[in-house]
Order: sequence, then C-alpha cells, then structure tokens
Amino acid sequence: MIWNRTKECMDREQMRALQSERLRKTVDRVYHNSPFYRDKMQSLGLTPDDIQSIDDIVKLPFTTKDDLRDNYPYGLFAVPISQIVRLHASSGTTGLPTVVGYTRKDLSIWSEMIARCLSAYGTSEADIFSVAYGYGLFTGGLGMHYGVEKLGATVIPMSTGNTSKQIQLLRDFGATSMACTPSYALYLAESIENAGLSVDDFKLKRGIFGAEPWTENMRKEIEAKLNIDAYNIYGLSEIMGPGVSHECECKNGSHIIEDHFIPEIVDPITKLPLPYGEKGELVFTTITKEGMPLLRYNTKDLCYLIDEPCPCGRTNIRMSSIYGRSDDMLIIRGVNVFPTQIESIILEMQELEAHYMIIVDRVNNLDVFEVQVEVKAEYFSDEMSKMVGIKKKIAQKIHSVLGLNPTIKLVEPRTLERSEGKAKHVIDNRKL
Repeated sequence: MIWNRTKECMDREQMRALQSERLRKTVDRVYHNSPFYRDKMQSLGLTPDDIQSIDDIVKLPFTTKDDLRDNYPYGLFAVPISQIVRLHASSGTTGLPTVVGYTRKDLSIWSEMIARCLSAYGTSEADIFSVAYGYGLFTGGLGMHYGVEKLGATVIPMSTGNTSKQIQLLRDFGATSMACTPSYALYLAESIENAGLSVDDFKLKRGIFGAEPWTENMRKEIEAKLNIDAYNIYGLSEIMGPGVSHECECKNGSHIIEDHFIPEIVDPITKLPLPYGEKGELVFTTITKEGMPLLRYNTKDLCYLIDEPCPCGRTNIRMSSIYGRSDDMLIIRGVNVFPTQIESIILEMQELEAHYMIIVDRVNNLDVFEVQVEVKAEYFSDEMSKMVGIKKKIAQKIHSVLGLNPTIKLVEPRTLERSEGKAKHVIDNRKL
C-alpha cells in the first residue's frame, strides 16, 4: 500500500521543483535564525539569494557531527527553546552527545514519514506492532511508536531488554510486526529456540530492522529463523530519526522521503558530489525541519543512490544498503576493511552462527587481526581435523575478498557477548 501517493509517486521534475522551493525557504530561515549557519555562509561569501534551486546545493557548507558537539546543546536550533516540544540525544562512543530538538510540526511530519514506511512493508491498521527499539533519548522507540499510531495499528511499547518478556508478549499479544536492530532479531530467534518454542507459536509476519548496518545474508538468516519478511528502515537522529528512507516489497534499495530530505553522495576524500550508482558518503539536507534544520549533513554512511524506476510505483530516489561507515572503516596493512565484509562471509557458511568479533592489534609494528566466530552446535566438534577444516575455509574466503590472512578462532555457540541494542563487532587495540 502507498500511504501518500501524491508525494511518493510524484513526477521527478515536480519533485525537483518542490525541493528547490523548500530548499530556498530553509536556507533563508537558517541564515536569519541560526548564527552558526549565518557565519558559515558569510565566510563563503554566500547569501540566501545565491540559492535559487536544488542545483545550487553544492554551494552550501557541509555540517558534521563535530559541529553539533561544538554547539552543544542548543547552538544549532533555529527556533526559540519555547517552541521545542521534545529533545532527543545520541551519545555515540566519545565526546558530548548530539542533541536534536523537534517542534510540534516536526513530530507530526516524522509520524507521517513512519506511516509511509510501514505501509510500504505491508503493515496496516489491522496489525499488532511490537516496538523493541530503545525508548528515551534514542530516537528509535518513540519515533516508531508514534508512526505506528499514525498508521492506526496497535502498538506494544516493549522497548529493549528483558528478552523473556519480549518473547512472552510477542506470543500472548499476537504481534504480527516488530521493530528492532537486526542483531537483536537474531538473538531473539536464538532465545525462542532455547526456550523450547517454535516460530509457529507466533503470528509474526514481518520485521523492520535498522540502527546498524546489516547484510543481505543477514536478512536471509533472520527470515529463515523467524519465518518473517525482513525489511530495512534507515534514519539517524541528526536528520530526524528512523524513517528517512525505507524499503518496499521489492527489497531493492530504500526509498528516500525526498519531499523532506535532499540526498547527495560525495567522495570521502574530496567531498565532491558523485553521480548515481557511485559509492561514497551519504549527505542529507533537511528541507522541512523547523527545530534543527541541517544543511548538507555528512552522515559518514557509505552507499550509493539509485535513480532507476522501482516496480512498486514509487518515484523517490533509492539508496543502496549501507556497506559501512567511513569513520568505522579499519585500515589493516593498508587495506580498507569493513566489518560487514567479514559478516557477509560468515553468513555464507552453513557451519557458522551470525555472531562474531573482530580484534585488531599491532605486534612488532605489524597489524594483525583475529576473527572470533561461533560454530553451530551440530558442527562443533572435539575432532581437531574438523575444526581446522572450518578455520581454513573461513581464512581462505577472507583472503579472497581482502587479500589478508587473519587468525581464526572458533568458539562454541552462545559464548560471544550478545547485545539488545546495537551490536559491537570490533575491538581495535592498536594505538593509532
């Protein structure tokens, strides 16, 4: 089902005209209401009159996460705090949190965006929807919650944690849809099996997963273990939260909600725009946000844009799946390594579980890395030859993709740490 056919199926030239109009208004608003952007534009010799259409977006300055932290907490707000009705914040791993403020109109738009996403997955008012993203300062829980209510479905505000209660209520309440991180979905499937239950005891039809990169192989694993359709949802708190883009039934890229966000792909080094189909850093400009509009925010997420028509009928530009983050990329002996590359290899092997850890270190001035991975119970053996065979198979596959020779450590099922939120797959012990 298409929730907002006018916007989701808009003619491309009409969309460009709408984006140009909204971009002009946004630039004018931030220039006059945000000292941060006024200073940035003046340093470049820009005034709002220099931005007449979407083609002029390349003239505008980039915004980074450091800019948000440097202006903590409210320095990038474009309205008085009296007009902000909700605050969210993302702590990240270091430094001050990035704070985001929403006006009442911002929250209304956000709910409508989520309703579009849910409709694209086949969710309707007849569904019972469990939200297992974290509630609170993280945008996932409340963002999804109000979108489900906007759609008219029944929401179960489960939040994260207490997996035994999650399982009980999914079953007892007859949940048909759920939202969580993909790594937690696999943990949930494992926990259901450990509890002696079958997926046939549940009414789940679909899962909506995001907040961390995941691969096509991981999708297949989730779908097989939970007997559901697994869909991607993309977003980030700085831009809005979940719902910036969404998959449809075709599962071939995520439609960006372009009447609210202008996407670009830029070269990670030069920061120059790249054409459709070329991989680079994903950049967004918000064109309807009131509380904290952002110009050319560099997400650091790596993907490419797809402008080919989608069979679903939506005309919005699609983004590919995220294959990593430029600031999460590991450089090992001069080779660019993304954790998702390792994950994809692991999930191709029937002997292995989807749980792994990459540990990087430096010994005698040489980078070394170890991949720890769980072996499925039916393949785990005390026979050394069998384990050595699996190790060699993994190492050969990794070498064929990366040209590197890692140490492989096989561990028993359910021994690596699990996460009920975003999974951590890398420990880098190097002093770089």
